[in-house]
Amino acid sequence: MNGIASQPSALPSDKALIERVDRFDPSGVHLGPAVNPSALPKRLLYATSSGIGGTGLDSTSYEGARASFEQGFLSEIVCFGHQQKVVPRSLIRSLQMHPVRALSCLGSRDYYPAKKRYADWIASRRLRSGDFDFFHGWSGDCFRSLIEARMRGIPSVMDIPTWHRNKGHAKSAETKSEREARLRMGGWRDWRKKLAIPRTQMLAEYDLADVILVASRKAAETFQAAGISDDRLCYVARGVDIERYQPGNPPDIFRLCFVGALIKRKGVHHLLEAWKRLNLKDAELLLVGTLHEEMKPYVERFSTPSVKILGFSSSVQDELRRSSAFVFPSECEGSAKVTYEAAACALPQISTRESGDVVVHGENGLIVPPNDPDALVGAIEHFHQNREELSPMGLRGRERVLQLFTWDHYRLRLLAAYRHAMTRRR
Repeated sequence: MNGIASQPSALPSDKALIERVDRFDPSGVHLGPAVNPSALPKRLLYATSSGIGGTGLDSTSYEGARASFEQGFLSEIVCFGHQQKVVPRSLIRSLQMHPVRALSCLGSRDYYPAKKRYADWIASRRLRSGDFDFFHGWSGDCFRSLIEARMRGIPSVMDIPTWHRNKGHAKSAETKSEREARLRMGGWRDWRKKLAIPRTQMLAEYDLADVILVASRKAAETFQAAGISDDRLCYVARGVDIERYQPGNPPDIFRLCFVGALIKRKGVHHLLEAWKRLNLKDAELLLVGTLHEEMKPYVERFSTPSVKILGFSSSVQDELRRSSAFVFPSECEGSAKVTYEAAACALPQISTRESGDVVVHGENGLIVPPNDPDALVGAIEHFHQNREELSPMGLRGRERVLQLFTWDHYRLRLLAAYRHAMTRRR
């Protein structure tokens, strides 16, 4: 197996940064010299249409805000509520009780874009005050804010939770559905149709941001394919709470676990097909996540008594700890947080390159192509027939997390991106 050190390297103090060796390779970074305060912002505005704290992107936003707070240059957060106790409330401009909340009754299709537009509007007005010297926004949330930052000469970074909208392909600036909707729109009665964030606006955000934060090598490639230079991309892989996600006890049977929305994009239909074809003895497939309508025909077609659909769980770590291995055959992710969590729980993984950089083929798991049931059959069968390999492979996965993917590493990478944006603007 390729070298992963037996002991994790000691993390530096908060007064340290990541120095990039290979900009898009997590194993090519090392923990570098002390921070030069003059290389970092003095008054940062952090804005997101999500919350600060909690789960999902809310946890990433919290860790991002925490990085600048602990370094003493966080001036204000614009967000929709918070569930944390580290950043003082005096620095949080919560939009939780603002008028846009009244649109929550419209459903997520309209409400989420409304939140994005409102957070962007508030952040752009705050930048106009002249109280900030740096801006951190999120893709789809910050078009007005990035324009304001550019006009005022304020350096900016933009977080991307997934890939470039073109996904590595040449596409028109406006989709067919957007064009048809635009031609049909007329009058005030179509106000709800105007809430959606258009593709052209998101592409414009890519041009406006000084630096774009990408969470995986695959995500970086989609921006490179769109002609965005490496100098404008910074690798900021996500992190995981290594205290919450810890190894459990191996089960008596072979138990394979998937965590995430049960949708086609994440390859669940191929997983169900592969599992039924294998018809393994003394084995279970746990599906932890909300079952979407598009997946119900596949459940009816491929489900067997050994498939356990558990639905949404607020205790994902418990399901991971009682599993033998983890599977995540997604065709498109930024960097799936569940792969970090599974690795921290010392589970070997079957994953795709499109899911992120946590899994190294043959080291802590197996990489399979997306949308390939045959490859899934082969990988699952290998795990089932070679169960003596699973524990050592899983332990190497946790070691990789301790080396590269804790929240400490995330914050250090983020500070390095801030410094890079400041340098580019100067």
